[in-house]
Amino acid sequence: MKSTVNYGVIGCGMMGQEHLRNIALLGDARVTAIFEPDAQMRALSHEIVPEARMCETVEELLAQPDLDCLLVASPNFLHVEQFETIARLRPLPLLIEKPLFTNPADAGRIAELEQTYPAPVWVAMEYRYMPPISAFLEKAHEATGGITMLTIREHRYPFLSKVGNWNRFNRYSGGTLVEKCCHFFDLMRLIMGSEPVRVMASGGQDVNHRDETYDGEASDIWDGAFVIVDFANGSRAMLELCMYAEGSEFQEEITAVGPKGKIEVKVPGPTRFWKDPEKASPVPRIIVSPRDPVGPREIEIPVDPTLLAVGDHNGSTFYQHRLFAEVVRGNGSPEVTISDGARAVKMAMAAQKSAETGVSVKFE
Repeated sequence: MKSTVNYGVIGCGMMGQEHLRNIALLGDARVTAIFEPDAQMRALSHEIVPEARMCETVEELLAQPDLDCLLVASPNFLHVEQFETIARLRPLPLLIEKPLFTNPADAGRIAELEQTYPAPVWVAMEYRYMPPISAFLEKAHEATGGITMLTIREHRYPFLSKVGNWNRFNRYSGGTLVEKCCHFFDLMRLIMGSEPVRVMASGGQDVNHRDETYDGEASDIWDGAFVIVDFANGSRAMLELCMYAEGSEFQEEITAVGPKGKIEVKVPGPTRFWKDPEKASPVPRIIVSPRDPVGPREIEIPVDPTLLAVGDHNGSTFYQHRLFAEVVRGNGSPEVTISDGARAVKMAMAAQKSAETGVSVKFE
């Protein structure tokens, strides 16, 4: 068993750099090679990992002899092509960022990779591994007596600027419900333990990006939506997304209800966006409200300040890498599979289609 896991990293923009900082905290892993074509992002990633070799192409990175695994954190629209290149040239254990794909026509390419890729693949769904959400997942079914209704609300800041402004256009990002919300559709499937049978949605470009143009082309990315999902087991879930609510105390709030009671988790956004210098940013918490007259019980779930300082996802990137590194060593299998990643994208695409057409979308 290797004492140190050597990563090769493809894509070191904002999310890729968060991965670099968290891998450095593992203690038994390191980044040995990086491919990042943008000069500014390349320089920033070099500052984080100065000992890593900077490669000019994906092919050059894959030729490095000492790699044990790979991380793909490039822009969304590049994931499928890069996944296929890795499969052809050097199919090492792979952690690939969400969304797996952005074009419905590429679903077959992902299905082929699922059948033929010979090494473990873990799709990066960081929200599963936020400490408050992990605690919610552990307690939800006991607290509710079996979940019948689930609500996920994200009230947050607008999309940040990315290299080449790729996240301002649906054709590159897959659309807001794909780019931003496939995390939440993954959580819905995980929490409900069932598959979707119908998706209904309403969404659009309400406040942000309405007057933004890039190279003469208007941005078409959305900033708000409601999505309702019916599941095969009779449960239902709703997503409420608002990306012009950056003044909110909590960014994500998830509520599950069942015959026994209700449980909620409240998660603050990135500490670097907390606007009140006179007041500490809020601590994540869980609230359990049984139907009996005992009343609600609140539990704080603090996150390690070291982890808060190196990323925007409440420590989840670190915990995800710790588990993935064990898979690379041969201990266990990926918790988030290619199938999980693909199903979350298909739910998101169905929601986009429903919002665009005004018609619900049914799944077989």
